[in-house]
Formats: sequence, structure tokens, C-alpha cells
Amino acid sequence: MFDRDYRRSAAGVRVLITMAAERGMSATDCLSGTALALADVDCTARQELLVVRNLLARFGTEPGLGAEAGSRSDIPPYGPWGLALLSSRTRRDAVDVVVRYLDRACVSGRLTAESTRGALRLRFVDCESPPELRAFLAERILAGVTSTGGELFDARIPVERIEFRHPAPVSSVRHREIYGVEPIFGADADVVVFGRRALDLPMPKSSERARGICAQLCRDLLDRHRTRSGVAGAVRDLLVRNPGEIPDQIAVANELFMSPRTLSRRLNEEDTSFRGLLDEVRQLLSEQLLAHTDMTTEQVAARLGYAEAASFIRAFRRWKGCPPQEFRLHETRSLTPQVAPVPAGAH
Repeated sequence: MFDRDYRRSAAGVRVLITMAAERGMSATDCLSGTALALADVDCTARQELLVVRNLLARFGTEPGLGAEAGSRSDIPPYGPWGLALLSSRTRRDAVDVVVRYLDRACVSGRLTAESTRGALRLRFVDCESPPELRAFLAERILAGVTSTGGELFDARIPVERIEFRHPAPVSSVRHREIYGVEPIFGADADVVVFGRRALDLPMPKSSERARGICAQLCRDLLDRHRTRSGVAGAVRDLLVRNPGEIPDQIAVANELFMSPRTLSRRLNEEDTSFRGLLDEVRQLLSEQLLAHTDMTTEQVAARLGYAEAASFIRAFRRWKGCPPQEFRLHETRSLTPQVAPVPAGAH
């Protein structure tokens, strides 16, 4: 049973208010019956569904309205979810992050994934929402899957096929623009399919702005734990410069125009070592990913540059005195929250 009274970010409501305003509908009318105010930062699923209903009462005949709402979704480049997305090695990894993120933001239904011969089929299962809202909700969540991350990378992951249960609208122009393909309407399920070839390609290059924001977050978190200056500070900055691409000592030494031996000596003079700084970065990032996302231990390990999860688990035991899953279960509430807001328009 879906908990419609669980509180969540009101970012999705805010994007609906913006869309309504662009069409001449006041925020007051958009929020009618919800007991929400413009300044509210969170809401319940029940309240968000009321906003959807109000929007559809005025503009429900407009083709692709749900798709437009979903296309305004994005994982911001700050926070653990942004880190998880930016550190994805392949497009398949990135889609997994997006699906996990959007599934947590659902106001109705669930996203389920099925892999067949390398292709990924994502289905939106929604049996509890009123029938008159289902077309909008399905279009919004699947547009979120196909659009989220578009602001962070130079290219989006191409869709192979998309299907909807609801009948074809009078025009599908907006759908084609947003999804990149002509949807199949009147299908048996609400589904988006990504092909194997597209998924197994490396991620496109992330934008310089996204990398910079994410790196600054990492630096701020590390400085909160322990301030570093001199060569140690420069090394630590390089270790978090590109999420998912933690450089080795030789690469860092080259960046600093010195030999690895000289780098070791300079760090020793500052009472630290490359290994110590690397552990410092990995420990803090792992705590954030474990505490504030539902990435698996294997996925966290890969994003920190470990060849296998077992090596990460051993290191984490050394840092925290417990395995990652025990830390996640018992200690996450003690961390300073660094949760990225629910994406605007996320379903």
C-alpha cells in the first residue's frame, strides 16, 4: 500500500505551479484544497496529487503535459545523488541511479526494471491512482527517466522504445521532442526501453559546471572533517576533481609537476601520506553514499575506484570498525544530512 501521507520535497509541486503560471493559472488556484503555501519546502504525496488534479482540471486536454513536467526533472550536481550520477562509469550505471532516485520521489506507483539480453525495460506500475491522473503520471515519470541528468552531461541516453497505456493524443509532437522517439499508445503497459548498445557505452563527458559544483561539495565536506592546506590540500583537491575518476599517486604527482618520490617526501613533511589522503576521501564519500542513497555496497565500491567490493568492505571496517551495511543500518542518522532535493517535476 502506497503511503500518501509520507512527507517529501515540494520541488515537484513547485514545477507544477510554474507550469500553471506559464499558462495563466494562479498559484492559489493550483494549490486549491491542499493547505499548502508557496513557501512550503515539503508536502505529502496526497497533496501533490491534488495539485496534479487542479492542473489537469484546467489544462488536461493539452497533449504531452505530463511529459513536459517530467522533462523538467534533474538530479542536481550537488549532494550524494549527484555524486552517484556523476561518478557512473557506464550509461547503464547512470540509468540505475536515475531510476533509484525517481522511485524514491514517486507520489504513486513504482518503477520496476527487467533486463533482457542486455536491454533494460523499465515499467511504471500504478494501480492506486485515480484513472484520470494515470496518463499524466506515467508520462511524467518516464520523461523523468529519459531526461534526468541532461543538464549534467553533454548527451542523453537514447531511448529505444516507449509505450503508454493511454490512447494517442491529438498530437504527439511534444512527446517526440522529449522522448526522442514516437511513443506507442494504447499498449499493455507504461514502459521505456533502453537498448544494450546504448547502455554499455561509457558515460558522455559531464559538464565543467557540474563537475565543479560536485567537487566543491566534496571539498566542503572534507574541510568540515579536517582542513588541509599546502601539498596535502592540493592532493586532496585533485582526488575529488572528477567524481568516479580518482587518480593514482603517479597521476597526482604529474599534475603537481613533481616526481612520486618528491610527492611522498613533501606529504611526509606535512605528517600525512598519499594513502592516508586517499583513505580520507574514500571514507567520507562512502559515508555520504551509504547514508543518503540506496546504492549497493558493490556500486559504492566501484564509484570509489575499488576493483572489487571485498576490498572496499575491508577498508571500511578499518575506518569505522563495522561493515558498510551495518554502518548504513545503525549510524546514518548521526551524519549531517547532505540530501539533494527531489528533482523538480519528479514523480
